[in-house]
Amino acid sequence: MALTLGEIVAAIPGELHGDPAVAIEGLAPLESAGPGQLAFLSNPRYRPQLAASRAACVIVGPAVRDAAVARGACIVAEDPYAYFARVTQLWKRTQGRPAPGGIHPSAVIDPEAVLGEGVAIGPHCVVERGARIGAGTVLKARVHVAEDCSIGARCILHPGVVIGADGFGFAPTAEGMVKIEQLGAVRIGDDVEIGANSCIDRGALADTVIEDGVKIDNLVQIGHNCRVGRHTVISGCTGVAGSATIGAHCMIGGAAMILGHITIGDRVHISGGTFVSKSISKPGLYTAIFPIDDNASWEKNAATLRQLHTLRERIKALEKKL
Repeated sequence: MALTLGEIVAAIPGELHGDPAVAIEGLAPLESAGPGQLAFLSNPRYRPQLAASRAACVIVGPAVRDAAVARGACIVAEDPYAYFARVTQLWKRTQGRPAPGGIHPSAVIDPEAVLGEGVAIGPHCVVERGARIGAGTVLKARVHVAEDCSIGARCILHPGVVIGADGFGFAPTAEGMVKIEQLGAVRIGDDVEIGANSCIDRGALADTVIEDGVKIDNLVQIGHNCRVGRHTVISGCTGVAGSATIGAHCMIGGAAMILGHITIGDRVHISGGTFVSKSISKPGLYTAIFPIDDNASWEKNAATLRQLHTLRERIKALEKKL
């Protein structure tokens, strides 16, 4: 099966240069696309690949229009990356296998759980007492939604996701740790997607909250009583400790570490591997990474870093003498 360029721009408005009858049989990266495939160019660094691309058509931005038309068929869009994303959705709707609906026979659904219209629940899922799942939400295999947790509409939870496990709360005593019962729940908004084997812990007293449109990658841990603002994106292997608040429209890079009881404001971008130990109020990009190096050089640089405080004090003393 295929879609013509005309059918694509009819479904997703764009400025088509070329024959609308050309058939598109697949989507592919710019450098490897062949005849019959649609590619896109959004990052200027890949512009040199445009002229050599064998793609039947390329989605480009207005700045690249002339070069793309000189090469061949193209679709011009203000945001070519977003346009390509919408094309992938169109392709899946029209060319992909229909997703299985309903509730798989192996799923365990408590009678007191509430399921919205069109909910799909995959194999070996568990939905506990008092849980609520909104219309059109999809739980893939082995998803566990614990007691009294709520998930909004049109969410996607990938295999192995756990919503509402106990938060990590213990009171130290001379005799050992005393468990603090986690009496809150988890509240997830609409249009949230959570990657495989990610965990969102229930709150100790108040709820853990994931707002509308949040996208969470695989193997992410969200601690108890956290709040993640709308349309924030969190990449894989990130850990967010309890009671941290992350604002709206943030981007958290992979393997970031965010301490508990801090606040990250709206539109903050955190580079991958960054350790966030204090609150951030100003939008912008923040990075805290010690670059990789050969071991001998790394040890020398690390030893120098450990002496920075002493060097600073010596400089201050010298400045006073001037």
